[in-house]
Formats: sequence, C-alpha cells, structure tokens
Amino acid sequence: MQAGLNLNFGYLFEEELLKEMNEFGILKEVSEGHEIIGIGDYIKFMPLIISGAIKVLREDKEGDELLLYFLEKGDTCAMTLTCSLGQTKSEIRAIAETDTTFVMIPIQKMETWMGKYKSWQRFILQSYNERFKEMLEAVDIIAFHNMDERLLKHLKNKAMVHHNDMIQTTHQEIANDLHTSRVVISRLLKKLENKNEIVLHRNHILVKNI
Repeated sequence: MQAGLNLNFGYLFEEELLKEMNEFGILKEVSEGHEIIGIGDYIKFMPLIISGAIKVLREDKEGDELLLYFLEKGDTCAMTLTCSLGQTKSEIRAIAETDTTFVMIPIQKMETWMGKYKSWQRFILQSYNERFKEMLEAVDIIAFHNMDERLLKHLKNKAMVHHNDMIQTTHQEIANDLHTSRVVISRLLKKLENKNEIVLHRNHILVKNI
C-alpha cells in the first residue's frame, strides 16, 4: 500500500497492526456509483473506509433492492466479514454513495489478526454490533414507521453521509433505495415540503432540521 499513508480510522490500533495494514492492505479509490461488491461475489477482502461513504443493499428474488445501511470513515461491513470467513457468496451489494477511498484487507490476514491483536478483535466485534443495530433499525422503520417517516429518515441519513444538507438525487433513485414506486416518493416528498421538512429543487433536495 502507499508508503506513509495515514491510516486514521478513528480507532486505536496497535502500532504493529498498523504496520501490517500498510504492508498487506491495498489502497483503492472509487467514484460515486461504483459497485464495490456484487451479489453472488466471493469475498476475498474486507474494506476499511478511509473517506467517503458506501451504501449496502439487499436484493429480493425479483431483483428489487432495499437499502440496509450506510458505511462511513472507520466502518466495515458485517456481511462482508461473515461471507469472507465462511467463504460463501455475498448476499449484499455495496455501492459507493460518494467518491470513496478504502483499504482492502485480505481475508487471510483478517483471520490471523483476530488471534494476534486485541484491538482488531475488539474492532471486529464492535463492527458486528453496530451493523446489527443498524439492520434492526432498518427492520423497525419498515415494520413500525409510515413511509413518510422512512423517507425523511432516509433523506437525513443521505445528507449526513454527504456532509451536505443539499443532496443530489432523483425520485427514482430514492424509490429504488426504499423499495417503493417513484409515484409514491414524489407524493410524499411534496407532503414533506408542505410540512417544511425539505425544499424540492430539480434533482436536488434541501433537507432541513438535520
């Protein structure tokens, strides 16, 4: 990997572990919209995000997708961990929400570090816990919240990962993320605008009260 790269993930790793990350990790930069992991892929690396954001989606039998959660700086994906350790095919799709830089950790090293470094073991367990809580939140929102509440939560999440209250998106893209129709999203966006939660522009949405 790039010599002297600042591996600041917002997590305290041992110095020896950081040296191994520099030695064996592969630095990758991708543009917004790039598919990092596809459904059915065999996972050969685990991504550690340095900057940017990735959205993780689940796909049903008809090919429709549902957004599970976003990953940001210092995050990794529990689904990736499970598939890589079990040597099974990926059941999620990971797409760059913004231009993103991450380090690809080979799965062989990931397993070795679990027994070698306490900080890595804590990091992996914490990552599992955080992704599990986010998936539970996604299930709760689907089961117990109205679609307009789901939509507003989704818009606020996008604004936060983009670090900008003016997000660039289309009604169809939002519909795809929330597994609903463009017509429903257009109606609910107008409703949220009338409630002074957002301001609609052409292919842009200003999210208020983040």
